[in-house]
Amino acid sequence: MERIWLKSYPPGVPADIDASRYASLVDLIEESMTAFASRTAFTCMGQSLSYRQYDGFSAALAAHFQSLGLPKGSRVGVMMPNVLQHPITSTAILRAGFVVVNINPLYTPRELEVQLKDSGADAIVVLENFAHTLEKALAVTPVQHIVVATLGDLMGVKGRIINFVVRHIKKLVPEFSLPGAVSFNDALARGRSLALKTPSLGPDDIAFLQYTGGTTGIAKGAVLLHRNIVANVLQNDAWLQPALKTKPVEGQFLQVCALPLYHIFALSACFLLTLRAGGASLLIPNPRDIPGFIKELKQYRVHSLPAVNTLYNALLHAPGFDDIDFSQMIACAGGGMAVQRTVAEEWKKRTGCAIAEGYGLSETSPVLTCNPSDITDFNGTVGLPLPSTMISIRDDADHEIPLGERGEVCASGPQVMRGYWNRPDETAKAMTADGFFRTGDIGVLSAEGYLRIVDRKKDMILVSGFNVYPNEVEEVLSSHPGVRECAVIGAPDGKSGEVVKAFVVRADPHLTEQTLHDFAAEQLSKYKTPRHIEFRDELPKSNVGKILRRALRDEEMANTDR
Repeated sequence: MERIWLKSYPPGVPADIDASRYASLVDLIEESMTAFASRTAFTCMGQSLSYRQYDGFSAALAAHFQSLGLPKGSRVGVMMPNVLQHPITSTAILRAGFVVVNINPLYTPRELEVQLKDSGADAIVVLENFAHTLEKALAVTPVQHIVVATLGDLMGVKGRIINFVVRHIKKLVPEFSLPGAVSFNDALARGRSLALKTPSLGPDDIAFLQYTGGTTGIAKGAVLLHRNIVANVLQNDAWLQPALKTKPVEGQFLQVCALPLYHIFALSACFLLTLRAGGASLLIPNPRDIPGFIKELKQYRVHSLPAVNTLYNALLHAPGFDDIDFSQMIACAGGGMAVQRTVAEEWKKRTGCAIAEGYGLSETSPVLTCNPSDITDFNGTVGLPLPSTMISIRDDADHEIPLGERGEVCASGPQVMRGYWNRPDETAKAMTADGFFRTGDIGVLSAEGYLRIVDRKKDMILVSGFNVYPNEVEEVLSSHPGVRECAVIGAPDGKSGEVVKAFVVRADPHLTEQTLHDFAAEQLSKYKTPRHIEFRDELPKSNVGKILRRALRDEEMANTDR
């Protein structure tokens, strides 16, 4: 396919990037450590680390990892929220020549056991708040080496106070027993007395096992090579430049990292992109604590805040939001789930910064497409393919279909994974004969090259043979002023196979089912209009804030079977 989207690129954005300029992600990271040594790299809970300190800490921890005698390519788990130790640990694992296995710290023991066994992790670094979970899963995993971090590590006297409060006042550290585990600070001290041996890393070495699919099926480890991650960092960097030219940065670039670092969106588009730019990352350990998040944002004038729709929406509804100084905001990226028009328009109205919605997956490192970073208004699309990226819309027979027609979004580019870890069957199903990755999403490509995601293939609802896309229905429902957030699924029906059911969290407690049904019926065909509306206090969400339709479907099926 001709790259029709290039004609819509902002001036100065290249058609392609050259990822071969770095042999590995470590080379890219170490370049920034040297170039920006005196600048702030990370800030968390009022404590900052410079690039020089980040270099020293990660080198020491890397030397500790190497002293364990593990071979190159060994997998090491990282089970922490957004605290200073997270980027240090991830970087140390890479600098040691090992592979990062990102782990959700809120996993249950069963979920943790599955991921540690599947990845074959030899070691893990865990925050003590979650060490009890590791204790319950450890016996049946290959893990032999454990480092336990605390919230107060790297914070001196202040850190001891934090640890006392967390452990004894707030009681956020359940009891655990992990014999032989080493504390984070002891691992650093040991590593400082050792020489870090520079491993021989190339572009085709594995950097991350990024687990995905947990919301749609059995979790699989996407094998992301050094060249995949380097490519996406360079693609995102090129894409950010128009925004920087439109509104030059005052002082050091400061990006909010509220999305969890174990998630691919935060890993690439927050942490590594900021590192590439010599910026500082403001780490938010618990973005679900919206009052605490608001309080933190009031202390800074941030330049960028990537988030998912639900987080933007929660901030907009939070007391004190309008007291935050957004005068220096340059770019806001939305991803992970569909950004709703009502949320985007309200965000632009109150912050002055438009949300540039993008699209990607764990398997693609993650970003495939994004709206121009200097966008001024929300347009309902996920933007243009990034440099060096190909997007192809295909039918079920794997044939490319005409522009403007719906089909499965397939992608190729330097950011696309090598495959799934130890799952050649799943890899084969995910790839086309000509090397494109099947995303499982339904999309439409315009003549200008803009991609619009209609829905997940598996989320599509079939009502009497007619396709209903939940995103479309959710967009309509969320435009009602009485709706805070909503989710739409297909509910079993004896006559039509499925009918549309909506789960709604009200902004207006007086909103009735009939009022909302009538509102939707004015804008949607009869078969698309929700047959059932259920009001709830909250909706199930992933730790990134993505609404879990699958959980609602499973619940609905369980109720139907009773």
